[in-house]
Amino acid sequence: MNSLLAARGLIRLEVVRALRNRKFLFFSVLYPAGLFLLIAGGAGAGTKAAGSRLDLSAFMMVSMASFGALTAVLLGNSERIAKERESGWVRQLRLTPLPGRGYVLAKSASATAVSLPAILVVFLVAAATKDVRLAAWQWLALTAALWAGSLCFAALGVAIGYLATGDTVRPVSMLVYFGLSVLGGLWMPTATFPGWLRRIADWVPTHAYAGLGRSLVLGEAPAPRDLAVLALSFALFVAGAAWLYRKDTLKT
Repeated sequence: MNSLLAARGLIRLEVVRALRNRKFLFFSVLYPAGLFLLIAGGAGAGTKAAGSRLDLSAFMMVSMASFGALTAVLLGNSERIAKERESGWVRQLRLTPLPGRGYVLAKSASATAVSLPAILVVFLVAAATKDVRLAAWQWLALTAALWAGSLCFAALGVAIGYLATGDTVRPVSMLVYFGLSVLGGLWMPTATFPGWLRRIADWVPTHAYAGLGRSLVLGEAPAPRDLAVLALSFALFVAGAAWLYRKDTLKT
């Protein structure tokens, strides 16, 4: 019971802190929408994305919404946690009854407060500028799927925050961030990749994450492999972050 109350308190605190960071909100919310306009803005109506049955506008809408969520939860979590470790804030949290796994889940859940605006802004821009139209249930299901799926990368952000130091967290997180974005096909369809790279991309969690959204836009059930990759990735990231949290605890 005490651990549950501690987790709820931490989530409330982290949500308030995240929403007060106006510079990061501006970057994570508007940057993906701007990239959407840059990539899909000049595409004519009916232009198909390479290797997909989706129009390029709808394809890139899902890609940039996924990219925006990734930006919000991965970069924000990793850098903030690394700084908290150096400032001594994490040592204070260890005095609470919150266990390692509960800490990781609380930090991951609070990070999604920023990912939701990033997703919604891309949807609004796509609908307003490229006339992307979906049924009401598709908009709701797509929003819910991408929002919930961002938890996977929020947990990865926690792990990076404990793996790297305050001096190295930015280059490490940026390397992971751009690697996941490119390999996951968020900037360009993986159908344009060489065969060997495409086979690797099929198992990258960001590829499964965007694939989940594209299935919903097509009105289809998500691919079992995409669900499996996301579930396994989430479990591994949470377990890894919790282990690093406990390992860091033993050092102090």
